[in-house]
Amino acid sequence: MSGAVQTGYVPPTGPPPPESGYRWPRWLVALTVAWVVLLAGLTWMSARNDPPTVREQRTLVQAGPVVDGAIGELVAAASGAVPALVPPEVDRGCRVTPFTDGATLKRQVELAVPGGEERALLERIADRLPPAWRAGVRVTSDGPRLRADAGEFVTVQGRPVADGRVRLTVDTGCRLIGNDYVASALGAAGTEVQALTEALRALGASATDSEVLVTAPCPGGGVARTVRSAAGSVSTSPQAALAPLAGGTPVVETPEVYAYRRDGVAVLVDLHPDEMLLSATTGCAG
Repeated sequence: MSGAVQTGYVPPTGPPPPESGYRWPRWLVALTVAWVVLLAGLTWMSARNDPPTVREQRTLVQAGPVVDGAIGELVAAASGAVPALVPPEVDRGCRVTPFTDGATLKRQVELAVPGGEERALLERIADRLPPAWRAGVRVTSDGPRLRADAGEFVTVQGRPVADGRVRLTVDTGCRLIGNDYVASALGAAGTEVQALTEALRALGASATDSEVLVTAPCPGGGVARTVRSAAGSVSTSPQAALAPLAGGTPVVETPEVYAYRRDGVAVLVDLHPDEMLLSATTGCAG
């Protein structure tokens, strides 16, 4: 066989070059774009309209009204005890994420009740709280504990802190700060100031700091108000000095606490060696 190339014959040059890159069908591209747009739209609508699913999605200012309302619910449920609202506390020492600062809002109600009735008071409060809170009292090795869920990831706890004393706490947990929490101004003090002045006069003491007004909205309308003030210690027996205002029948009388009701105002006096803390409160209808 001759190795000469025949006239008119073109020798093969290898496989044909590959065609240009693969193209997706137009209908598949259009479907993908439509799916991306749909997901983006659903995400935007969810962010605007859906309720939060974790605590960190609510800022402190958004949780504030829930906390304030919970305090009013607790005061109403604790009718029969002598309450005192404690000023709100905002603690900025937490982080929502490793890169985001947060804060915790806490509000408390102090209650005075005859010694030995602390557990019964907690159980009565749990029974009177809204059913949605799922409130209950559990007896632990440290004593009875009330727990409830006020909604919006706001927790409620209650426990005895001394004989005849119960503390209720409403806590947001760590939240985004947002615009920060500012306690609502729910009107000026009324008869609480007069009751506080009467107690100071009976004790023969003068206030050592300015009066503080603490408020919370009541669930049925109205406002719970506490006026607080501190006074120096007195040489006479505070219990004996306050007995006429209590009509001789205080709700609680111990070396550390004297509590009574007078003309619709609950007065709680914490007796410390160096000072006294006086609180006069008008509560919510239970």
